Amino acid sequence: MLRNSVQYILSTVLVSISGLTLHAQSTPCDSLPRSSTRWIHQLIENGFHINDSSVCYPAFPRFALKVYNWGDKTFNSYDKNYVVGTGKNWKLQGKNYGWIETQTMLFPKNSSISMHSNLYSDAGAYLSFMAVSVGYMWNIDKLFDHDTKRHTFNFDFTCSRFFINYSKVSSEGGMILTRFGDYNDGKTFRYDFDDVNITTTNLDAYYFFNHYKYSHAAAYTFSKYQLRTSGTAIAGITGGEQNISMNFENLPPDMLAALPLDSNKYTFHYRDIAVLGGYARNWVLKPRRWLLNLTAMGALGYKRTYEDATDGIRNMVANSYRLSLSCVYNHGALFASAQARSHGYLYYNSNFTHFSTFSSLTLIVGMRF
Repeated sequence: MLRNSVQYILSTVLVSISGLTLHAQSTPCDSLPRSSTRWIHQLIENGFHINDSSVCYPAFPRFALKVYNWGDKTFNSYDKNYVVGTGKNWKLQGKNYGWIETQTMLFPKNSSISMHSNLYSDAGAYLSFMAVSVGYMWNIDKLFDHDTKRHTFNFDFTCSRFFINYSKVSSEGGMILTRFGDYNDGKTFRYDFDDVNITTTNLDAYYFFNHYKYSHAAAYTFSKYQLRTSGTAIAGITGGEQNISMNFENLPPDMLAALPLDSNKYTFHYRDIAVLGGYARNWVLKPRRWLLNLTAMGALGYKRTYEDATDGIRNMVANSYRLSLSCVYNHGALFASAQARSHGYLYYNSNFTHFSTFSSLTLIVGMRF
């Protein structure tokens, strides 16, 4: 009798466990006919809340969601006392983007060549879903008959732990000479100079050490809220290439006579790789609607010039800086921001020092939904 009682108890427990397992594995999707597209319609209906348990994902989309959630937890986790999500996956933004380039060559005896570009301007709109963004920028200069052959491309990726940026900017002409050796007694003047071509390509990648309490995304992509003031040290690498070509042959004779270079043509073409280091800080202003950011970095590494450079092939020390400022105002689902950025590159030899900069100002208004 004891043996029969034990068998009965064991069978009862096994049946109960099996029932619990089947109940735990069952989902509302099990009672619906199989469909490879139902999950798409469900996401549209629920506003693209991808972790909604009622969404009937097929095998591969479910696997992709698990990979995404792992990456989001690993690379986008914060201390919620300092940083929280916005609760929205979509953003619609209007942008105005203006930028300017400068070239400065310093010679002995306080002689110099200085020039800067016109202030170029683009405007457009972007629609973003999580990390994916599409949009278009219009060349506003065409409306004012100041169109110049120029191209800009920029790609950013931001998460809690690191930041990656790739940019390429090229322009032909559109420069304004303001100093040219001893011309005009070395004083400033204005002369339109179009015989110059500049192409700058750059890739930056750096790590935020205090990534649990500091959010770069709160200041620059508006996908997080910074609740308390916090800063972080930064370290990473940068690599780039710059090709600058200037032809002074067509300048007026009196200007050309003041040229402090040995040749009427100057080419500066190099590639470098360097270590980046710096600091970033977010200041949260009460009542926590305003956020100010300052990010400053310097780079030191290796530079190698190309054969077509005026100085020929040379192995040199690479020096550059990165500076970013952002001011953000949040009001519910709405936000507005002003962002200023400046990159500078330094080149020097026994005859002169060449300092090249690229600076931009971006004005943004948008909404999250």
